[in-house]
Order: sequence, then structure tokens, then C-alpha cells
Amino acid sequence: MAQPLVKKDDDRDDEAEYSPFLGIEKGSVLQEARVFNDPQLDARKCSQVITKLLYLLNQGETFTKVEATEVFFAVTKLFQSKDMGLRRMVYLIIKEISPSADEVIIVTSSLMKDMNSKIDMYRANAIRVLCRITDGTLLAQIERYLKQAIVDKNPVVASAALISGIHLLQTNPEIVKRWSNEVQEAVQSRAALVQFHALALLHQIRQNDRLAVSKLVTSLTRGSIRSPLAQCLLIRYTSQVIRESGNNTQSGERPFYDYLESCLRHKSEMVIFEAARAITELNSVTSRELTPAITVLQLFLSSSKPVLRFAAVRTLNKVAMTHPMAVTNCNIDMESLISDQNRSIATLAITTLLKTGNESSVDRLMKQITNFMSDIADEFKIVVVEAIRSLCLKFPLKYRSLMNFLSNILREEGGFDYKKAIVDSIVILIRDIPDAKEAGLLHLCEFIEDCEFTYLSTQILHFLGIEGPKTSDPSKYIRYVYNRVHLENAVVRASAVSTLAKFGAVVDALKPRIFVLLRRCLFDSDDEVRDRATLYLNTLGDDGSVVETDKDVKDFLFGPFDIPLVNLETSLKNYDPSEEAFDIKSVPKEVKSQPLAEKKATGKKPTGLGAPPIGPASTADAYERMLSAIPECANFGKLFKSSAPVELTEAETEYAVNVVKHIFDRHVVFQYNCTNTIPEQLLEDVIVIVDASEADEFSEVFSKPLRSLPYDSPGQTFLAFEKPEGVPTVGKFSNVLKFIVKVVDPTNGEIEDDGVEDEYQLEDLEVVAADYVLKVGVSNFRNAWESLGPDCERVDEYGLGPRESLSEAVYTVINLLGLQPCEGTEEVPPNSRSHTCLLSGVFIGNVKVLVRLSFGLDGSKDVAMKLAVRSEDETVSDAIHEIVASG
Repeated sequence: MAQPLVKKDDDRDDEAEYSPFLGIEKGSVLQEARVFNDPQLDARKCSQVITKLLYLLNQGETFTKVEATEVFFAVTKLFQSKDMGLRRMVYLIIKEISPSADEVIIVTSSLMKDMNSKIDMYRANAIRVLCRITDGTLLAQIERYLKQAIVDKNPVVASAALISGIHLLQTNPEIVKRWSNEVQEAVQSRAALVQFHALALLHQIRQNDRLAVSKLVTSLTRGSIRSPLAQCLLIRYTSQVIRESGNNTQSGERPFYDYLESCLRHKSEMVIFEAARAITELNSVTSRELTPAITVLQLFLSSSKPVLRFAAVRTLNKVAMTHPMAVTNCNIDMESLISDQNRSIATLAITTLLKTGNESSVDRLMKQITNFMSDIADEFKIVVVEAIRSLCLKFPLKYRSLMNFLSNILREEGGFDYKKAIVDSIVILIRDIPDAKEAGLLHLCEFIEDCEFTYLSTQILHFLGIEGPKTSDPSKYIRYVYNRVHLENAVVRASAVSTLAKFGAVVDALKPRIFVLLRRCLFDSDDEVRDRATLYLNTLGDDGSVVETDKDVKDFLFGPFDIPLVNLETSLKNYDPSEEAFDIKSVPKEVKSQPLAEKKATGKKPTGLGAPPIGPASTADAYERMLSAIPECANFGKLFKSSAPVELTEAETEYAVNVVKHIFDRHVVFQYNCTNTIPEQLLEDVIVIVDASEADEFSEVFSKPLRSLPYDSPGQTFLAFEKPEGVPTVGKFSNVLKFIVKVVDPTNGEIEDDGVEDEYQLEDLEVVAADYVLKVGVSNFRNAWESLGPDCERVDEYGLGPRESLSEAVYTVINLLGLQPCEGTEEVPPNSRSHTCLLSGVFIGNVKVLVRLSFGLDGSKDVAMKLAVRSEDETVSDAIHEIVASG
């Protein structure tokens, strides 16, 4: 009976039943392999059995030594068959089985015979198999044949020999390096694949010799490469040479840039794209260099091929992170891609537009995104949400429309990661844009009314407890919080009780109402909820009268928990229940070998509910707790700022050391984070000896050595200096790491009693003016500037000398001052000859500072700058000018 016709795109739920390998077992296949021994070979049946064996091997099935040997010897008998299809399967199975050295000799003669066969297919496959299974001894015997194969007229044979050379370079590099002349000749081949494989092998042979690679690129960029694949490879090697050589100091132009630009006019699309991508990834690429690459990528955006559209928009998306102004010309083309059938392309188009759009285009983009969001998966939605968050921080005046968009998608269906990304974005906008606080908190309150994720509910309640009491009308949030006590699980109810207590502690007028609600919680079914309610009622004062809450109570509710949880857990485990109560003061506050100063990811801001306004919460809190646990630092006052870690050693050295600068009003504490990378050593009495001869205004106060530094267990040593109060004192410090080395037996871990004193030279460390400034943004610079008034304003003009570009001058001054750029003014439009940059921050002593920089560029590339500073203290305005004048 004829089978009914099935459409190509019809769903077939029972597709698995059509697999030819369904239910096959190793034992039965090994039984079937006996057909290899039949006097009359059935080529078709033998090929089917080999296919099953290959399937089992690729699925991870392991063959015992005996099974593999039996299969191998049986397969060798198939060389007598003249069937070409079967012979190809034989080559594959021999490669997969990888016979041992004593078994290889069985097939060597057959393979060498095939390698000299007149049938090209045999020759190519025999070369591949021989090079895969032979050792160096046999390789030397067949080297002559391999050299001949590299320059063979048949491209299949030549490619097989070249690919084998690439693999052999890992195990027998000395032999392969002798083939350079033949490989060089193969590079000139007319066959596209041969040229591609020959170039790859030639580069690998020379890759450890930078001069040889540079000569190779120089010779080939003159036009001898015809294969598009080889051309793409050459572009990558050219990019590598450009990165390693840097800019030409005499002409200011990059070597080989003209070659990359010429590839943009190649007839092959893949070569054009590879060249465009290479140009966009150049170090410190200028707008002039980017322009031709952006132009061809813009043409690809309107291509009929999805792969080209995707490649172009993904590359432009990366360029937009560093040069958003350069991509703005492509915005119209990218807007048409929002409705692209390929959702990956549409998502990249949206996120790129969000990075490059201006303030006037925000509302139009939001309308397009609203229709787009329902069609994409959660993973793409998260990317869009993060891009919207960045856009809102760039244009804070547009927070209403962006916040409304986030709140709308928060109510839609979605998974945990997606909802968390939205909540994190709203939290960051509340923290960075003061005007958005009340609207954002109400959106979060509405979300927890119908939130299915316990973690998000508890985190939002915690955030409400901190920010809610600071608003103009805290009482409107109480209803949302108390609803959680009735409608949620025990974990959320307990969190809601803590939030209510925080409102009662801060807002005295609400205290009677809070007490009524807390007393109702005393009858909750969960003991944690009841215990918290009891604790807070007693802590706040059980009468509920409208009186100011004690400072100790506020510290208890809002202050940091300065005891490390690891130490508390250990102490509780060691506590022996007795009549004497557990004393929390007995828990040590110092954490042993805790790596507190991990490198911050460059360019990333702290995200989410756990992040404070400055720096990651875990790091900032950890620094404060750690320093408060050092008795000598107890009278230093409030910590103003902790810097990012500064590396004092190179990567992969014996000892890794970086330093964090902790700035106080009258002191600077250096925290040296040390790691011992030698397993056979234990370091004791580790300390950094600092020479402050180039830092006259600093005087050493105390040093705290590290008692022991085992292998791969980070530890800290501290050094503190006193400096003039409230002044941005700068200086340079020389550092030497001193310690006692004790040898550790790697077999049993025993440590020798006697140690040897040793020292290790570290890089110099500088305390610069930017260390005394906190990056704090403002939502509306103009309003903030006018609110400070002209009383403490200082204005002056400076000549910055010749610069590569206006952008370089802007970034140099921003880095010198250490202030936060506002409203996206750090980006200089291409080809601009003037620019205004707005900066804000907090100077040491918690003095607010605003800076307006006006730059101008003349014909000789000399940059002039007008600096206007307003602050709450005229001495701070003068100090900012002194920093620029001396920098």
C-alpha cells in the first residue's frame, strides 16, 4: 500500500522512531562485526556495521582492549575489498580505534601502498590515517612522501597532507618545520582550500617568531592570495601584527591599515565582513579609521541574507559600546531590523539603537520595543532591559517613560532571571536618579502584590525598609508591606515584619500604627515571624508612643553586621550549651585569609538589590568591617573611599600582590593583598616595607604584618600613613615585600622549622588627586549647577598642548579629576572641534563638586580648555583647579 505524502515542514512527533541507531547495543554490534571475516565480503553490510561501531564510539561507548583489538584485526581484512565506499569507512574506523604501537605495523604497509596509489581518494585518506596513528619513527620514513603530497597537483591530496601537518605540529614539530619550502609553495596554489590550509600551517610554524610572522604578512598582503578563506585568515594575522606593533610613531598611521581597508572592496562578502570586523577591533581606533568599516556594515544591514544582517548588527552592537556616535548613521537601517523575522537580529538592533539613540528618539524607540517584547524569549528580553537601564542613566530626564516601560513589562509573564533583571534595573534607577525614587518604589510595591518569587519579594521588602522611610510620605507604603503578612509564605512574612520595624524606627509619627501591626504578628503561625515581632516590639519600646527612636536601636536595625558570618557559625558550632549564655562579643571579627579585594570587572557597574550607590556591596561592606576590626584604625573616623586594586606584580610571578588604597580624612591605609603561588613554600611574617621619601607630607603611623601565607591562600598586610586633614595630598611610594620562607614537603605537607629571610621588589605606588574624589552622578546637571550658585565658583583657562584627538583630551582630564561624567557628555562626536563635558562628584570631607569643561581644538591639534568649578566650599573649587594645573 502506498505511503501517504508527508509535507516537508509537517510536525513529526515520532521522529525518534526513524533513527537507524535506535536501541543498538555494543554486544550485538560486535557479533555483527564477524561479517568482516566472511570469504565473500558484502561491502554494503560491512559498511553498515562500521557505521554502527563509529556511532557507538562517538556516543562515548568504551571498548575494552580485547574488543578494540578484535575489531581492528577484523577491519584490516577489509583492505582486500575494492569497494571505494567501504575503503573510506575502513579509514574512518582505524582512525577512531587508534591502535597501539605494536598493532599499527599490521596496517602500515597497506596504508603506505594506498598512499602511493593512483587513486587520489585512497592517497588523501591514507595520508590522514597514517599521520594520525604513527609515531615519530615511522613518520621519518614517510616524510618524503608527505612533502611530495603537499605540492601534489590534486588539491584533495595536498589539503590532506597540509591538515595532517597541522595536527603533527603538536606532537612532532621538528619534522613539520622542515616542510617550510613545500608549504610556502602550496600557499601559491590556485586551489582555494589548499591555499587556506597552507597559510594556516605556515603561520603555525612561524607563530613563535614575531618578525617571521610580520614578514609573512608583509609578503602576502601584496596580492598573492586568491582564496576568500585564506584571505580571511590573512586578515586575522594582519590584525595580530597590528596589535603587536602598535602605532607608527613617526607617521601616526598603523602598518597594514591600508590593506584592511582595501579588503573592504573585495568581491567576497566574508572577506569584506572579516576586514570590517578587524578594523572595528583595532586598539584605540579613530573615527576616521572606523568610517569605511561602518559604511560596509551599514550596507550589510539591508542584505537579503540573514547571516550577513546578523553579523553586521552584532559587530555594530560591539562598536556602539565604545564609539556610539560612529554608529548613529546606521540607526535608520537598524530601526527597520526591529521587525526582522530572526529574533536575534531584532534584539541586537534594539540594544544597539538604545546605545546610540539620542534623547529625542527615546519615546519613539519605546513604542517600537513595546510591540517587540512579546515576541522574544526571556534571554533576549534581559538584554533589552539592561540596555534600557543604561539608556535611562545616560538620559535621566527621560526616567518617567523608561520607568513606566519597565513597570509594564514587570507585570507580564516571565521567568525569575527576567523579573530579577527588571527589578534590579528599577532599583539602580531609584538610587542614581533621586527624582525617580517615589515612582519606582510604588512600581515595586505593586509588583510584590502579585509576585510568585520569594527571593524577589524579600529583597524588595528589604529595599523598601531602607528607602521607604526617607520619602515625603512613608505611610503610603505601609499597606503594601502589611499585606505581605497576611497573604504570603513564612519567609516573606518575616521579611515584612522587619520592614515594618524599620518604618517605625525612622518615622516617629508612624510608630503607634506600626506597633498595632506588629502586635498582630505575635499570633502568626510561624515562630520566626513571632520572634521577630517580639524582638522589634521590645527594641522599639512596647508602649508605642510617638518619641524619637534611640540611636542604638537605629544602629541595630540599619547598621552593618560587623561580625563575619563564617566566624559566627564556627563559634556557635563550638559553643557548649551551659548556664553561661553565648556571648556574641567573643566572636573574632578578623577573617583569616579572606580575599576581600577581588578585581572589579572593567566598565561594569554594581547591579541589583544588593548594590549600594558606590561599589559592590560585598566589597564596600567588607572593607569597612575589616578596617573596623583593626584596633589601630578605630580612631581614623569614617572611611571616605576605597580604590580599585592596583597590581604591584606582573601576572604569573612567584608572588601576586595588589594594593587597595583606603582614604580617610586624615589618614591613608594601604591594604596589600598577597598570594603565594609556590606550592613548596610557606611564607611567614609577611610585611611590605615602604619608602615614602617621595611623599614628604605622609608619615607612617602603624604597620600590621601577616603572620602566615600558605600556598594559594590570599592574605592581607596593612600600612597606615597620616596626612594633612581634608587635603588631597599626593605622593609616590616604593614597595618591597619582606618575609621568611619555609620549605613545605609536597608529599606529606610537613614544614621545615628553619626559615630563610627573603625579599621581593614590588612596583611603585602612587596616591593621586583622583583618590580623594567619589564618583557621584546627578540627574539634572543644570538644576544642580544653579542650586550651588556662583559664590564658590572658580573659572580659569588652560592649554593642554597637542593631542591626538579631542576625545583623548576629554578622557585625560576626566581620569585626572576622578569625577563622574553626566548626561553622556564624555562621548565626543566625530570630527568635533569643540566639546562641553559635565562632571560631578563628592570631594573628601563630603563636599559636593560640579565641573563644566569646555574644550576647543585648533588646526595644529593644540587643545585649549576652560574649567568652571562650583562646590559647597571655595577651597575645594581652588583644589580642583590646582589638580588640573599640576597634572
